[in-house]
Parts: sequence; structure tokens; C-alpha cells
Amino acid sequence: MSSIAEMKTERGFSARAAGAGALASFVGFASTFTLIVNALTNVGATRAQAASGLMAVSIVMGLAGIVLSYRTRMPVSVAWSTPGAALLLGLGAVKGGYPAAVGALVLTGVLLTLAGLWRPLGRAISKIPLPIANAMLAGIILNLCVAPVHAIAQYPLYVAPILLVWVVMMRVRKILAVPCAAVATLVVIAFIARTGGVGAAGMLPHLALVGPVFSASTMVSVAVPLFIVTMASQNIPGVAVLNVNGYRPEASRLFTATGLCSLVAAPFGGPPIGLAAITAALCAGEEAGPDESRRYWAGIVCGAAYIVYGLAASAATLFIAVAPPIIIEAVAGLALMNALGGALLNAFTDKDAREAAILTFLVTMAGHAFLGIGGAFWGLLTGIGLTFVLRRAEGR
Repeated sequence: MSSIAEMKTERGFSARAAGAGALASFVGFASTFTLIVNALTNVGATRAQAASGLMAVSIVMGLAGIVLSYRTRMPVSVAWSTPGAALLLGLGAVKGGYPAAVGALVLTGVLLTLAGLWRPLGRAISKIPLPIANAMLAGIILNLCVAPVHAIAQYPLYVAPILLVWVVMMRVRKILAVPCAAVATLVVIAFIARTGGVGAAGMLPHLALVGPVFSASTMVSVAVPLFIVTMASQNIPGVAVLNVNGYRPEASRLFTATGLCSLVAAPFGGPPIGLAAITAALCAGEEAGPDESRRYWAGIVCGAAYIVYGLAASAATLFIAVAPPIIIEAVAGLALMNALGGALLNAFTDKDAREAAILTFLVTMAGHAFLGIGGAFWGLLTGIGLTFVLRRAEGR
């Protein structure tokens, strides 16, 4: 495997790596952009503000992927926090409205940056038991993952074609199943809209700056869980994917960079960004070509494509707005099926941590707020507390 120094001397373009990057960007965007829009509207954003958030995060993470891949000569794939968006969707309306939610996004960016600048904080997060972190994530997204069942019951004629496309593509090319289902959803939405009343002016890209409002309750109930799931579900696995493929990035530098980028996107409604895991496997693996020293082109092309997608964010949200919300939630649920399966598997595989993980899952899934703090935080705290008690009792 080539060393980092050797990689930095190789600048040759790789068409295969570029193709892998284009595929990774399509998979990453088409699979979950509906989740981002739905999450933002769920915490109080208007249609225009949701489009602004999608546009901002797409452009910022695209620029981050280009710069980091070029500077490190590694295929660094950057993505919005899908688990974080799922968390926002699960939390619902935030006390203080959308400005308070934006304040939480800003605070999340600060925490992500500190995780890179202050190494003990990053190490502390990495020591949170993975079964507990995964159980919290599973509890958050479970209800969303049953949305396809509710959707097919309410709108069978609209949802059946989407599910059919998903099932067929699961058989033909699994990695394209959710993106193709997302495309099918757009076709269904276009049919619902019948193109009536959709003007080109409404599709022009527009960034909407939102004045953030900060509060202790949103800090604890939104920002801290967002920070933890982004670190535990994206940043740490993202570094692991690069390591598996022979790259040795300076993790703290990547965490700092993505944290700062999250800070830039947050005032426009952009959810936090971090290192990608699933799409990183496309960019860093053998699908990007046999020459690992040229695979960084996958990260560059992936980032460039995200910028293009970001400029189309207004058009995407305009079409989404005419559809019944449950249809959009159904696609988001399909996109999160693998995330739910992986979270449940990782949460309950370790029999020594199973009780704490189950308790975390149940408390989080119940979603009850206490002292103005959401269930995700209490689920995490409960699981960590029980883990500590059990380990002390066993003398570990």
C-alpha cells in the first residue's frame, strides 16, 4: 500500500476514481436529501428555509470534500449527518421555533470543532460504548422506518410504484435501490403536482440567513445529541473506512475542518456535516480504481457534484412541498433501513452490554422530554449510567 508521502507526489487523473465519486455523490444525495428537507421543516423551517439549508450544506460539504481530498491526496468523502437529520426529525418542533433549532446547529458546529481542536474531548466521545450510541440512534429512527407501512396504507396508488422500484433495484443493484426510489418519488410528486403552478422563479437558488437563538434546553436536548451521533455514527466510522483502505489521515484535523464547515452552513439552516462512511467506502475502495494514490479524485469529483446538487435544492424542495408528508417520510424510512439494521445489530450483539443498550433504546424510542430535554439525551445518559453501574458490580 502506498504511503501518504508517495500519494502526495501522484497527481494523475483517474477516470475510474472520478466515476466512483460521481456515483457516491448521487447515492449520498438522492438517498437522503428528502430526509434533510423533512427534518428542517419538522423543526419549524419554511419551504424556502429548508431549501436554503439543503443548498448550504450541499455546497459547504462539497467544498470541504474537494479541499480535504486535494490537500491530503486521500479520498476524503464528506456528507451531511444523516443520523443527525433523523434525530431532528424524531425530535419534532423545538422550543423557541426554527431560530432555536438553528442555534442548536451552530452549537453543534462548535462542539464538532472543539472535538478536533481539543483531543481529550474527541477521545472521550470515542469511549462512549458503541452499543449505547447505536441503541440511541435506533430508538430515534425506528418510528421513521415504519413510515413506508403507513404510507402504503394511506396512499397505495402513489407509494406502491416507489416500493416496487425499491424492491426491484434491491435485487438488481442494491446500492442504487434508495436513489432510484427517490427518483421514483420525484416522478410521483411531479404527477401529483401535474406541473401546475410550479414557476421557474421558485426554483432559483436562494440562501436564507437565520438569526440563531441560543438556550440551555436546546443545547442539551438538541446540540449535544446531534454532536454525539455525528461523531459516533459518521466521523469515527469515516476514519475507520479510510484506515481499512490503507489511508492514515490525521483524524483531529478532519474533525476540525468538518466542524468549521458545519459552523459556516448552520446559520443558513444547514445540518452538521462529518466524514462519510457508506459513500467513503465507494470513494476509498477498489471501485475507485486499483491505484490508491489516485483515488483522491473520487473525493474531488464527489464534492464537485454535491455543489451542483446544492444549486438545485430549491427545485427539489419545491416539488417535495406538493406531496403528502407521509410519502416523503416513506422514502426517508427506506433510506434509513440499513442504518436501523446496523444500529440494532451493533447495539445488541454484545451480550454484556445488552441490558444497557435495550434500556437506551426504549427510553429514546419513548421520546419523553424531562426538564425540557428530549428523550435522545436521557436514553444515552441512562445507558451510560447503567453500563457504569454494571461494570462496577462486576469489578471491571
